[in-house]
Amino acid sequence: MIGAIAGDIVGSVYEWSNYKAKDFSPLFRADCFYTDDTICTIAVADALLNQKPPAQCLKDWGLRYFENNGWGSSFRRWLKSPDDGPYNSWGNGAAMRVSPAAWLATSLEQALEFSRMVTEVTHNHAEGLKGADATTAAIYLARQGKVAADIRTYLQTTFGYDLSATVDQIRPTYVFNESCQGTVPQALTCALEATSFEDAIRNAISIGGDSDTVAAIAGPVAEALFGMPDWIQSEVKSKLPGEMTRVLAELYR
Repeated sequence: MIGAIAGDIVGSVYEWSNYKAKDFSPLFRADCFYTDDTICTIAVADALLNQKPPAQCLKDWGLRYFENNGWGSSFRRWLKSPDDGPYNSWGNGAAMRVSPAAWLATSLEQALEFSRMVTEVTHNHAEGLKGADATTAAIYLARQGKVAADIRTYLQTTFGYDLSATVDQIRPTYVFNESCQGTVPQALTCALEATSFEDAIRNAISIGGDSDTVAAIAGPVAEALFGMPDWIQSEVKSKLPGEMTRVLAELYR
């Protein structure tokens, strides 16, 4: 889960100023920050850890940090609305926040059950649900020691995503896209093609597009595949409020 937050923070400064290469330096710029991707991921973790209604947690955390901005227009309206019902979204917010489902589950079936539970409260469109499920499955399978090639095959056969293009093939023509169908396959490729956690994040930033969200989807898959260096974990935690780091500590405990 901290891999998602790392990706969000690193990508925060490139979302509206894409950098189409992997050689950016440093990994964490001084002006990088956590965005709505992190806030929603923490909210999902809080819901699953403490058996709270997911919609309630998303609204509680979202409104508490509303000024942090970065919210999609439909989600912003939902946060401010008295209605807790879903709005048929296929946006990539479904996939960027779902990593706690894979980290807290004890089976793939339970991981996908958790994924549905925390996703359908907003993103009940088939593509939104699929994006969240595919991301959850990739993380869970990596946690179980599956290699990237086997995870890629599972995702293609189970969810129908075309993961044949390489990062180098994606990069030249990839543009900003807020949909699951236009973000999740590319983000998963960035993780599955990587050689380390940092390499996955650099892959994600290098293709451009919705950089913080692409990296927030790739990040937890890479974390499960490779682990994370202590210095990256420390850098992430230094950027977060105490109540967020406490949720992280509870999840990993």
